[in-house]
Amino acid sequence: MAFLNRVVSKVSIGSVCKLVFPSSSAALTSGLCKINQLKDNERLRFSSTAAKHKTERVKVHFIDRDGNKLTANAKIGDNLLDVIIENDIDIDGFGACEGTLACSTCHLIFKQADYDKLPDTPTDEELDMLDLAYGLEDTSRLGCQVIVTKDMKDLEVSVPAAVADARGPV
Repeated sequence: MAFLNRVVSKVSIGSVCKLVFPSSSAALTSGLCKINQLKDNERLRFSSTAAKHKTERVKVHFIDRDGNKLTANAKIGDNLLDVIIENDIDIDGFGACEGTLACSTCHLIFKQADYDKLPDTPTDEELDMLDLAYGLEDTSRLGCQVIVTKDMKDLEVSVPAAVADARGPV
């Protein structure tokens, strides 16, 4: 298992990787078991000298508190909080808990049609955090919980007028 933990770059599930394992068949079996236990949204890390596949991206638009449209180049598979961070979009107080589902500061408001197309419904934990969010709407979600898909091309979401940090005074 230590062999698997030493590898560095990201490889998505289903990708073909050429790995050289130690001669021990136990190490090979252990590695394959680890791969099979991954969930759909998890990534396994491997290093490879092979050419990296181009990551597919879509444009996502955020309407900030002042009504400005901020456009991001979003990687499919990332969550909307990561998209904002990776694209250096400046939204004051956004994502204070860094995606740990503990603060509600990555609260976003979707148009009804876009909300209805989201592949996942909010979990109970997300709903609990949303109850503490400022300006809650029926189409509110936490950005850290919404994963970007191909269908989100030119998605437009709004940032609420203010932030309520559910963690309280920090």
